[in-house]
Amino acid sequence: MQPPLEQNPHQEYPAHWEADVVLRDGGTARIRPITTDDAERLVSFYEQVSPESKYYRFFAPYPRLSAKDVHRFTHHDYVDRVGLAATIGDEFIATVRYDRIGEGEAEVAFLVQDAHQGRGVASTLLEHIAAVAREREVGRFIAEVLPANNKMIKVFTDAGYEQKRSFEDGSVHLTLDLEPTAASLAVQRAREQRAEARSVQRLLAPRAVAVVGAGRAPGGVGRTVLRNLLASGFTGRSYAVNRAFPDDLTEVEGVPAHRSVAGIDDTVDLVVVAVPAEDVPAAVADCGESGVQGLVVLAAGYAESGPDGLRRQRELLRQARSYGMRIIGPNAFGLINTSEAVRLNASLAPESPVRGRIGLFTQSGAIGIALLSGLHRRGAGLSSFISSGNRADLSGNDFLQYWHDDPDTDVALLYLESIGNPRKFTRLARRTAAVKPVVVVKGARHSGSAPPGHAVPVTRIPDATVSALLRQAGVIRVDTVTELVDAGLLLAGQPLPAGPRVAIIGNSESLGLLSYDACLTERLRPLPPVDLTTGATPEDFRDALAGALADNACDAVLVTAIPWVGDNGVTESGDGEVLAAALREAAAHAPTAKPVAVVHLEIGGLAEALAAATSTAPGSQQQPAPSAGQAREAGAPEHAAAPAGGAGAPDATGPRRIPAYPAAERAVRALAQAVRYAQWRRQAADPGRVPEYDDIDEAGAAARIVALLDTAHVDVARGLALSPDDACDLLGLYGIEVLPVRPAPDADSAVAAADALGYPVALKATAPHLRHRPDLGGVRLDIVSEAGLRRAYTELTGALGTPAEVRPVVQAMVPRGVDTVVRSAIDTAVGAVLSFGLAGAPSELLGDTAHRLVPATDRDAAELIRTIRTAPLLFGWRGSAPVDTAALEELLLRVSRLVDDHPEVVSVSLEPVVVGAGGLSVLGASVRLAPPHARDDIGPRRLPSY
Repeated sequence: MQPPLEQNPHQEYPAHWEADVVLRDGGTARIRPITTDDAERLVSFYEQVSPESKYYRFFAPYPRLSAKDVHRFTHHDYVDRVGLAATIGDEFIATVRYDRIGEGEAEVAFLVQDAHQGRGVASTLLEHIAAVAREREVGRFIAEVLPANNKMIKVFTDAGYEQKRSFEDGSVHLTLDLEPTAASLAVQRAREQRAEARSVQRLLAPRAVAVVGAGRAPGGVGRTVLRNLLASGFTGRSYAVNRAFPDDLTEVEGVPAHRSVAGIDDTVDLVVVAVPAEDVPAAVADCGESGVQGLVVLAAGYAESGPDGLRRQRELLRQARSYGMRIIGPNAFGLINTSEAVRLNASLAPESPVRGRIGLFTQSGAIGIALLSGLHRRGAGLSSFISSGNRADLSGNDFLQYWHDDPDTDVALLYLESIGNPRKFTRLARRTAAVKPVVVVKGARHSGSAPPGHAVPVTRIPDATVSALLRQAGVIRVDTVTELVDAGLLLAGQPLPAGPRVAIIGNSESLGLLSYDACLTERLRPLPPVDLTTGATPEDFRDALAGALADNACDAVLVTAIPWVGDNGVTESGDGEVLAAALREAAAHAPTAKPVAVVHLEIGGLAEALAAATSTAPGSQQQPAPSAGQAREAGAPEHAAAPAGGAGAPDATGPRRIPAYPAAERAVRALAQAVRYAQWRRQAADPGRVPEYDDIDEAGAAARIVALLDTAHVDVARGLALSPDDACDLLGLYGIEVLPVRPAPDADSAVAAADALGYPVALKATAPHLRHRPDLGGVRLDIVSEAGLRRAYTELTGALGTPAEVRPVVQAMVPRGVDTVVRSAIDTAVGAVLSFGLAGAPSELLGDTAHRLVPATDRDAAELIRTIRTAPLLFGWRGSAPVDTAALEELLLRVSRLVDDHPEVVSVSLEPVVVGAGGLSVLGASVRLAPPHARDDIGPRRLPSY
């Protein structure tokens, strides 16, 4: 958009205020500043507003805008006078403006076209105009509303801001404090969830679908999609569209044929665009003018093909959003909804999956085909399937929003190649994982950039850190698509385990031992395997499984089976249905809900038979375990053994299915994922607290940071590295004491420093090329005298270089302990991350570092220390004295508070931190400051820009 012609010359057009938003009903609109070029649009908009709405806006009959009004409402300085419009296409559907009336205070007023009232337009505009006001140092809004204008009063009162309300001169007087609060953020995110879920739901449950590009002759992409749509038994209305159809063609595949969507005498909700990329813009325009809600664009040749394709993709998105449409794709494979009320297969998959409880999202069509095949082969059903291709618009975030409340989905499986908004994804995944499992496999983990076609910001955060943060959010991250299916089968078909104790029963001692070893590898607690011998019958399996499920000493059961020997001595290798029936019977009569998994070798038909439903037998003592949501509604605590909510859970969602695996390692790995997820879910109800410390001087630190940034030249890219003294001063304001060091440019200075600090001391080389190189001998410890110090100084400089090259310093000795490292850094994509590990090359080489998002709770700090592989060194390994982990946890929490309270602190590194039996000492510290990045997670709702 071109800047306006007649604005305050000191204020440029604020393009960063432009935003695409999802409205309450799932449609989209664009919010942008009003300019002088909008006079005709404003007049046209006002003419379409009802007299009643005009009266509510101006408190009097106001049939039309005067020329003076139009000039006033389109001329803004973007500081004291600001106007925003919500648009669809080129037309206004709502406006909002504020006028500054005092110091930090402005009057605000809205007007929404009647046809668009009830879509959440005013609430969305309030979020955006409030953000604009805060940017322009306006902290309060004043609004005068007629008492009868209940809708607008509700917009203000439901926003979650601190407010005052009074009745003056016949109107309601409202004052809103625009500082974001926990309540306003919760309101904003709840609205975001409902809107984005509704946006997905409209695409998955259309009343009418058109396939643009369906040919007359069989074959071709469009005709294939149309055939799949009809074969799935779609319950809505279907149409074939192709501009090449002759006028006398009325049907294709038995459905009405049209040359354009506009020619269809019906409201079409979803259109599958199956034409080449060069023909897509015309198809999108046809759909937009016809009121279509969403598109599935199958065409390739977009961002995955290079810069020209990326420009085409951005233009496609811009065009679709101008009509309020959402897009799946381009380069998409399609979407499927197996609900009996819909039965939609708008994809290239020739066969719809059976109905089930798994939601599947993939960014790759090829991986999508493989996953559909694998799930189908193992008897698993889906609730919905989406292959998004380049996911220019709708992404995994949107479908997490939908699946969170979807009663037909109990497990969400996602194959991702990029995460466009990691901060939001982590937030949404945590919210969804609290009620149902979220399993993710991520491709392109080590390339350092997104795959072709994925226009996402590049993050510097290592993949290991991303993995740790996903675990913190409750996401089950697996390494392969095979593991994705393995975990999905168990979580959708079985209840969650109450703990890590696993009973192993089977007719092969060797397979039982392999399973036992696999359990130990995955940090489970296997019980000694029970060998039923190779002569065991299906009845023996049934009885053994029933006994294990009734045993309070185990939390899950692993059944191992090889072909058994019948009475005639012949191996029964094909009668898997008999064994499956026996196992299902035992599971149906279990007194408590515990997960069961089967490992089998060459037993034909067993996996297929186990995938069949297992109903609770009549007369069984088994009571349906409540789902997590039911437990909360009843006011009861979540029980560890509550079902995952899947089709296999013995509750109202459906009968149980027992997953089968061809290898012990695969079954155990899936079970271990379920154990860890169940543990996270139990802890999610009590995430801990962010403690307060009386000695923290938050205001003093803020003033110090401002002074440091004001008095120094700050490189925007690299920030400002504080001097050692400034770093120590800032950390000290948060109760983090750094052991002082004294520079020693010569031996006499070293002696003077030691005299001031007190013996014993350490002499250390601090030149960058010598740091973290203990093999070079740059540190001399336990120096107890002047003579020893002079001797050490001579040896150090003689071996490593001149004092100017070595940069020696003197530091007091501290009690022996374990050397650790505490760091925090801000990544623009995920936010501030707190990290912990042991100091030294082994940990660095192994990547043995734990991470948590800031702000960290006391539980997070305790887990940080305990989740690294070298943690035993802190807790008395091989008879050593345990260190003071409480002091270490407090240090982690203080660093977290510093970074969370002051976003200008973009990195902190404390190394080494020596932790002893009775406290700790911070021997080195570095701090970097920079102007804070904008936080998109607390700003107004907006779709990713194109």
